[in-house]
Amino acid sequence: MMRRARWSVLVADDEPAARRGVRQLLAAFPDFAVVGECRDGREVLAALDRLTPDVLFLDIQMPEIDGFEVIRRRTPERMPAVVFLTAYDQHALRAFDAEAHDYLVKPVSESRFAATIKRLAKRLDSGSPRPAASERGIVVSTARGATVLRLREIDWIEAADNYARVWAGGRSYLLRESLDQLERRVGAHGFARAHRQALIRLEAVRALRTAPAFVAVLACGTHVPVSRRRRAAFSAALRSSHR
Repeated sequence: MMRRARWSVLVADDEPAARRGVRQLLAAFPDFAVVGECRDGREVLAALDRLTPDVLFLDIQMPEIDGFEVIRRRTPERMPAVVFLTAYDQHALRAFDAEAHDYLVKPVSESRFAATIKRLAKRLDSGSPRPAASERGIVVSTARGATVLRLREIDWIEAADNYARVWAGGRSYLLRESLDQLERRVGAHGFARAHRQALIRLEAVRALRTAPAFVAVLACGTHVPVSRRRRAAFSAALRSSHR
């Protein structure tokens, strides 16, 4: 007797090969069943009303109406759990701003897909309609390909010319984005500027030392200086985050 799927899935991508790829990857997870496929944004909007899926695998770049416009027109509150699909990584922060549950860069590896499904099943089981702010992330490049680095995993971020270097768990990742741009994205999610070239995740701070210099001591052991002009604002933000 075949196991009955618990959750329904809609796959939206203008490339047939990409839709087929998602189906093949989902075959290993019997709790999820594909109930429909779409080739563009207009089809997605119609299918969401008709099929009411639990999960939507959504390509960002589609004809006429792209993935972001689909969410804007329907509103995040009326969307199922969204996993974005794209061949590019530069849309990652915007994807999480749109309350996506995850962001997969094509071609997607089996291990990366499995990690997404594991988190997705956990959230669907919990009945949570949208991801928590701590689940937001940014896409970084590694030797094994692109992956999502959750904001809660980041210790601090430093400027590196026109790039930004993100530090997490003792490793660093280089992003093709300025520190100012990143601050506009993550500043509302528990990060504060320590000085002109550094952003710190406030929950990663374990202590503030004032002598011989004013520095933020992070849980990872890193000491990041806090500039004189930013001390009051940084200290206030830190107190607020630890309440």
